[in-house]
Amino acid sequence: MSKINPNNGAPVRVPAAVTIGGLARASQVGVETVRYYQRRRLLPIPSNAGGVRRYPASLINRIRFIKKSQNLGFTLDEIRELLNLEEGSNRRAIRTVANSRLKSIREKIGDLKRMEKVLAQLLHDCEEANSLAQCPIIAALSDA
Repeated sequence: MSKINPNNGAPVRVPAAVTIGGLARASQVGVETVRYYQRRRLLPIPSNAGGVRRYPASLINRIRFIKKSQNLGFTLDEIRELLNLEEGSNRRAIRTVANSRLKSIREKIGDLKRMEKVLAQLLHDCEEANSLAQCPIIAALSDA
C-alpha cells in the first residue's frame, strides 16, 4: 500500500500492518494516545501474534478521523458514536450527533461573549477608579 507524503508529494510505502510505534508515528500521535484510544474503545486491540501486536494500516486514517473530530470539539464518546456510523449511510444519526455538538459550541460562544463583556467592563471600571481604591476587578472576584 502506498500513500502520498503531504510534505513533498512523493509516494510513501505504508506496510499492511504496523507495530504500535509505527502506527503512532504514521498517525502523528504518541503510543500512549493509541493505548488511550484503545481503552476508550475507539481502536481495536489486535491479537498478540508472535509476541508483537500488528495493527492494520487502515487505523492510521481512523486515528486522523479521531484527531480531526476532537479539533472540532467532539467528545470521545461522540467520536465513538460517529465511528459506529462510519459507513455514512445513517445521516439522521450523524446529524443528531453533529447538531448536539453544534448546540454545545454555540452555548460556549454565548458564555464566552458574556465573560468578555463582564471582563471588559471590569477593566474599564479599574481604569476609571480612584487610584487609592481597590481595583474593581479584585473586588468583583473576592468573596467580600
